[in-house]
Order: sequence, then C-alpha cells, then structure tokens
Amino acid sequence: MNKVLQRLLIFFVGIPVVVALIIPNFLNKIFFHALVLFFAIAASWELCNILDEKYSKKFKTLIIILSSSLPISTFFCGLFNIGYEMITLIFIVDLIVLFICEIFFRQDFTNSNSKISKAILNIFYSGFLASYLCRLTTFEYPTILICFFVITVFLSDSAAWLFGMTFGKNNRGIIAASPKKSIAGFIGAFLATIALAFLFYYFLGKTYFPKVSLCNWICVCVIITAISIIGDLIESVFKRSSGCKDSGNIILGRGGALDSIDSMFLAAPIYYYLIYYFI
Repeated sequence: MNKVLQRLLIFFVGIPVVVALIIPNFLNKIFFHALVLFFAIAASWELCNILDEKYSKKFKTLIIILSSSLPISTFFCGLFNIGYEMITLIFIVDLIVLFICEIFFRQDFTNSNSKISKAILNIFYSGFLASYLCRLTTFEYPTILICFFVITVFLSDSAAWLFGMTFGKNNRGIIAASPKKSIAGFIGAFLATIALAFLFYYFLGKTYFPKVSLCNWICVCVIITAISIIGDLIESVFKRSSGCKDSGNIILGRGGALDSIDSMFLAAPIYYYLIYYFI
C-alpha cells in the first residue's frame, strides 16, 4: 500500500474512530482519556529512544510512569471537580522524584546533566502538554470543542501534505529542520482550517456559541494551525538531531505515535487557554 493510500486511510478511518471515542460522556469521557494516556505513554517511550538510546529500561520506565501520572491525574481532577492547579503540583513532584532517583541511585554522574534535562523535557512534552487535552473535557459542550480541535489539527496536517505534494515542488527547502515542507503546504494548511472555521460557525457555532463571532473562530483556527506547524517542526528537530527518520512504526503511513500527535500536544495548551479566555 503506497503512502498516499495509507494517509487517506488514516484520515478517513482514524478520525472517525477518534471521534467515536470522544463522544461518550461516561465517567468524564473516560474513553477519550484512555486514548490520550495511550498516546502519552507511547510518545514518552519514543522520545526516550530519540533523545537517548542509552537509557536503561528502568530509567525509561520511570520516565513513562512520571509522564503518564499527569494525564491520569487530570482525569481524576475533572472527575471529582478538583482544581487543575493540582496538575502543576504533580508535575513538580514528578521532577523531585526524578532528582531523588538521580541523587541516591547512581554512582556515576558523568552525564547526569544531559540525562536530567532530557528526562524533564520528556515529562513536560509527553505528560504535561498531554494533560491539556484531558482538561478540555470540563468545558461546556466538550464533545464539540474536542472534535473541533482534533479535526483542525488533522486537517491542517493533511492539507499541508496535500498542497505540498501538489503545488510545493518548487518552493521547498525553506526550513532546514524539514526540507520537504513547502510554502504551498503552509498556505494550504491555513486555507483549509479557515474554511473549517466558516463551516463550524454556520453549522454549529451560531447554535452552541451564539456570542462568539466568526472572526474569533477564524483566529482560533489560524493560531492552532501555526502552533501545529511548530509542533511538527520541533519533532523534526528532535529526530534530525538523533539521526532517525520516524519516531516509531505503530501508526500506518505516519510512523510512530509521536509523529502523529506532535502537533496536537503542543497546540493543546494554546487551544485550552483560547477557549478558556475568549470562547
């Protein structure tokens, strides 16, 4: 199966599956939380391999546990109506646990600086950022807002790929981190998500969010698209620095879990605060 068919299959089959997991409201959308946790764990494991292949299995396991503690805690905070300030505290406790392990369970501290820095990045990226996806479940109309976010990010990525393949042959190489990215691809991503903002506003936005203007939804889509592109590019930097092409191979046509959710993890906090303050 060629890559075009693989990506189309993921877009037209993968998104409906994700939406099907988002819709049920049972136990504060536990199925959606489980999906986020799965990707957080997979992303943490893959990031361990990208950042430092010399990590021991015990240290990798520790990082994954600390990373997964954040989306898990977010689920319980939402379920029992506990303030999300608790997540920041848990993040700090995770770092303290990491420091304690490095202090008391190592004899050689030659590469401790690098090891701790990479572990903190991993916990922040795979756990703390992922927790913002879980926080979306406590908004009014969470199904609509989560689906809108997921579709915006996936549409941005797919449109960038499609426009880049079709119109980007002569305008690539503008970004060293990902030379195959093109100006046409970036333009396509913004055009597609702006079109989505129009459709969302006229079919759902005016009904469920009557006080929110079309301009606001367009701004949300433009900002999320921009952050999504940055999220995709920073993961390219991680991989290029480590000399690997894909973060893994568990997602058909896309590579690893991190290859599929890099844009979403980085954009989730921005989207959360845009909704919180402006929507």
